[in-house]
Amino acid sequence: MFRLDCPGPVTSTQLILFGLFGVVFGALLWGRIRYDLIAFTALVAGLLLGVVPSNTAFDGFGHPATMVVALVLIVSRGLLNSGAVDIITRTFVDHSRALGLHIALFGGIGGLLSGFMNNVAALALLMPVDIQAANKAGRPPGQTLMPLSFATILGGLTTLIGTPPNIIIASFRQTAIGEPFRMFDFFAVGAAAAIVGIIFISTIGWRLIPQGKTNRNAPKELARLEGYVADLEVPKGSKIIGTQVRDLDETAHENDCEVLGLLRRGKRLPGRARREIIRAGDRLVVKASPEAINALNGALGLSLQAGSGTGSVMDTVLGDDLVLAEAVVTSESRLAGRTAQQMRLLRRYGATLLGISRQGRTIRTQVRKTKLQPGDIVLLVGAPEAVEDLISRTSSLPLADRGFNVIQHSRAWMAIGIFSAAIGAAAIGLVDLPVVLAAVVVAYALTDIVPLREIYDAIEWPVIVLLAAFIPLGAALESSGGTALIASGLTVLTGGLPAWVALTAVMVVTMTMSDVLNNTATAIVAAPVGLALAQNMGVNPDPFLMAVAVGASCAFLTPIGHKNNMLILGPGGYKFGDYWRMGLPLEILVVATAVPVILVVWPL
Repeated sequence: MFRLDCPGPVTSTQLILFGLFGVVFGALLWGRIRYDLIAFTALVAGLLLGVVPSNTAFDGFGHPATMVVALVLIVSRGLLNSGAVDIITRTFVDHSRALGLHIALFGGIGGLLSGFMNNVAALALLMPVDIQAANKAGRPPGQTLMPLSFATILGGLTTLIGTPPNIIIASFRQTAIGEPFRMFDFFAVGAAAAIVGIIFISTIGWRLIPQGKTNRNAPKELARLEGYVADLEVPKGSKIIGTQVRDLDETAHENDCEVLGLLRRGKRLPGRARREIIRAGDRLVVKASPEAINALNGALGLSLQAGSGTGSVMDTVLGDDLVLAEAVVTSESRLAGRTAQQMRLLRRYGATLLGISRQGRTIRTQVRKTKLQPGDIVLLVGAPEAVEDLISRTSSLPLADRGFNVIQHSRAWMAIGIFSAAIGAAAIGLVDLPVVLAAVVVAYALTDIVPLREIYDAIEWPVIVLLAAFIPLGAALESSGGTALIASGLTVLTGGLPAWVALTAVMVVTMTMSDVLNNTATAIVAAPVGLALAQNMGVNPDPFLMAVAVGASCAFLTPIGHKNNMLILGPGGYKFGDYWRMGLPLEILVVATAVPVILVVWPL
């Protein structure tokens, strides 16, 4: 066992790197700039400041951990496309079950899936199903979405490919010690934490969610258009007679209105009727607040029909060839940080934004000028193919199963067989994990389970850039002695105490960092510190690396600590401060469970 020497005085390189990481962490906490841009900017700054060697600056893009994360995302897409996962979820959907049993069952399914596919993908698959079950049972989705999110995070602890921090820790161990963690080396600790955690959230945890969240249904409230849809008659002599419907866009938008279609002789014309010439007696279908509708009446010289905005609002809005769809704006979505006006949704995609739900609050006025945020639910209307295209191309997440993804159920068992054989080969050490995952991707591409056009779409490029940029930054911090300096400080703080106290401290500190920072960045920074601390104490480093892996993945206190928590923010109607109520006792429980199991399975 190697032991690090006591570090000398702080060097200028260490000070620059500490300052650079401080700025990075501050920018990540601020949340106004995307994390991949922050990480890449920090890498470039490190190069310009001379603290990151230029010959290794971009090694992160070819690092095994980066490749494994990308390959896992593609494999996850294949399991979804084949219907392998769909078979499991649909089999167990039953809205009549008691709430605790439903949470336990869905949490167990989510945890199981998360062990073998990206946990964000597992939640994205189960969330629409869970919302559908909640609607059928007459309960708001806020009662079950947070438990489901936490369960999918816990499930990722169980295998090497379940969550990016495990991949990073395994790769770091190979670099530091010469041998990586294997596929199921994480299982004993991860399974213990996951089982205890899911039992907690299904019996006690869900009861800790604030009652206001358990009485509201944000997607349903967003889709209620009564009072916001009217049909306005075009009287004889109106100045808009002879113009096309699309010519009204500028005036309508100035008055915060959206023209959704045209009625003629009591029948709605197909689609949006954008190119239809307006005639006297026609009626425009308009979505707006009552005040805005009155303003548009005055601007265009229209007349509000008696009873307008009542009756079958859905028929008035949709007709026979349009659909309403709710979707969540993800952190990677092209919609995040932009307005519908800037995106020109109608011109580009042929779909319109009707409303926004943000942390349970419905926004229906100035919708086109409202900057969208990650976690928002957006209500869209358009032709089915237009809405599908918009959701897909902007990397948003549909909240209902509307047939947007083509499921190839006939290839489900083929996909499962290929994946199972690959995992088995990796588990027994026959072939290295990156190689077998690459083979699975090739097999899925050749059998068209993942069409070539979807391969690059399946990869979350911001995560790849973040990982590739942070790897050389972390290596620079380690080679400069920065991590040894931090570890030396922790050694002094825990001096004279048993090693398990230091192990617990590493897990708690890592978990706290992960609650406010990206878990990938947390793992990259904390892994060398854990290793250095173990070496300083003269004990086995494996328990400390396991503690970092668990801590980096378990972010339950905030919506920003993990993507899954952000995805449920809007659909659950949660606020930032709602997560800690169930998350804090869960984190304490995970630490209390994982530390003893680590000490048994990976002795000091």
